[in-house]
Amino acid sequence: MKLSNPGQVPIYTVSGPSTARPLPDWLTRRRNRSAKHDPGAVNNFELLQEFEFEEASNCVRVSEDGNWVMSSGTYKPQFHVHSTQELSLSFSRHTKSENTTFLMLSQDYTKSIHLQSDRSLEFHTPMGCHYEIRLPRFGRDLAYLRQSTEVLVPSVGLSSDGSGLGEVFRLDLERGQFLRPWQVDVGGDDSDSGLQGGINVGCVNVAAVAESTHGLCAFGTSIGTVEFFDPRSKGRVAILSSQDGEVTALDYSKDGLSLALGTSTGQIRVFDLRNPRPLLKRDQGMGLAIKNLIHLNTPTGDRKLLSADKRIIKIWDEQSGDLWTSIEPMVDINFVTHCPDSGMIMTANEGKQMHSFFIPDLGLAPRWCHFLDNLVHEMETETRTETYDEYKFLTVPELKALNLAHLIGKTSVLRPYMHGYFVNAKFYDQARLIANPYIWEEERAKRVKEKVEKERASRIRGVKKVKVNQKLADKIIKRQENRETVDVKAGILGDDRFGKIFEDEAFKVDETSHEFRALNPSTIVKGADGYMPHDLGNDAPSEVDSDDSRDDEKPSDKVVMQISSSKAKGGQTKDTAIGSRSQKNTRVTKPRSGDLVGEKQVTFVPQSKSKKEGKPEPDAPVDKHYEGRRSASTNTFRRI
Repeated sequence: MKLSNPGQVPIYTVSGPSTARPLPDWLTRRRNRSAKHDPGAVNNFELLQEFEFEEASNCVRVSEDGNWVMSSGTYKPQFHVHSTQELSLSFSRHTKSENTTFLMLSQDYTKSIHLQSDRSLEFHTPMGCHYEIRLPRFGRDLAYLRQSTEVLVPSVGLSSDGSGLGEVFRLDLERGQFLRPWQVDVGGDDSDSGLQGGINVGCVNVAAVAESTHGLCAFGTSIGTVEFFDPRSKGRVAILSSQDGEVTALDYSKDGLSLALGTSTGQIRVFDLRNPRPLLKRDQGMGLAIKNLIHLNTPTGDRKLLSADKRIIKIWDEQSGDLWTSIEPMVDINFVTHCPDSGMIMTANEGKQMHSFFIPDLGLAPRWCHFLDNLVHEMETETRTETYDEYKFLTVPELKALNLAHLIGKTSVLRPYMHGYFVNAKFYDQARLIANPYIWEEERAKRVKEKVEKERASRIRGVKKVKVNQKLADKIIKRQENRETVDVKAGILGDDRFGKIFEDEAFKVDETSHEFRALNPSTIVKGADGYMPHDLGNDAPSEVDSDDSRDDEKPSDKVVMQISSSKAKGGQTKDTAIGSRSQKNTRVTKPRSGDLVGEKQVTFVPQSKSKKEGKPEPDAPVDKHYEGRRSASTNTFRRI
């Protein structure tokens, strides 16, 4: 089991060769040896034993009960029946000619009908071929009407009655006879000889039946038309034309309202039966004929559409039309089937081994291989390295980093291949551990870190875009960071009563107003009045100075606060201004922002009337007790 697509939609190759890159010839020969001498065969994983043919496989289908898988192939012409309960081949049976396609008529394998390449229909039971009947002309496809037990066989060529129309043969299994065929317009014959099998003769290529719903039968022709027949009225009810190329694939959705068709030029169209215009148009991109179309449903309810040509399988989103994922095997594809209600896809191809792909995002594994879910979970936690079974491919710079460059050309441990060398995986792990002894601890720490980051990323942070007061909305959401989940509609953000705060310009918060500054003193905003964010250094002007500098026309009414001191005797004072004292003080007081409440802040002390009138005050008398003594401090308050 290998991861073939490590993208956003992982795809695991359960059976079949690796889809990543071809193996070297010497490694292929080594794998073909017996398991007794090949240690690499121990790690091989096979979902179904002997799920292969000698040359190629033509068709594969899963029974309705999910217990049986039937496939046909060559060479020699044969078909196999695998039991999903035993995960092994139940029996194989050879036929006289190559099998074109087949259908299982019962819920298991016990009743099946096979369209052979020699214009014959074979009915098989567990005991063998029950009956064989020959068709008038070569058949292209098979369809089954359960209500009337009729087998529909679209054929090649024109009818023998001279009408110039193609035919869909109808075989009634209850009465055991052919009914009157349905005639489909295939464009007539291009030759004048009147032969029914000209080179460019028209044909009915494919058939589809809406079994679980309305039961309409759709037939795609070689002239790009789709004709609809009602089994109740036994006639044509509608026609869908103007398709680019031949119609080579048809499929109804489960509800019966959607019809997907594919053309020989690789075009895909999805129609609603109530509208002749396509709802979806897509190009497969390879220019090859579409072989299969399948409607899929994911566990989340999304509708997907699988399309396949002989080179690639693509899965589209039916609603948006975007490419969801793709699978590109190494061999040509002949047929694709899907295990119902699961993520398992099987293909019949030109290679010896048939392919099985498991897509976890498409659904769980089938109940007969439910262990795949556990294997996928384990593989997701492991480190993905590019290895070929037990070998690792290294380039020359990588060998030098591991100190293995001296072994080049001297030993068989390094097997040259293209621009590098193959090294045994165990030997590579040992060399990497010697080069870096702490690599396992670093790898473990890396995994732990990735797991923690993944858990953190799962906590989606809420982002709320509003018209007004975006900062206020971000502030409210930021308060929820310590919670497990972030709800962008919590609080006033989700209350309709406060909706106008974030929509109406009249409720916009003015960050330049003094009220906002008083409530948010730490917020620095450049407003319309020139309020600038300032530095709290020594040379930075205070907020009061900024207010004074803006008003040049008014006289300065700033009053300097003074501290009065007096002697113990006489009550005479000696005043010293704070400004003069601050020059002597070594401390530098930094102005604080956010102290403004009103327009300005001023301080003052009362002064005598004589000073206001301009009369000088007499000098204070000197105390005789301190006369002639040297003051030990400039502190004025020592003499108080």
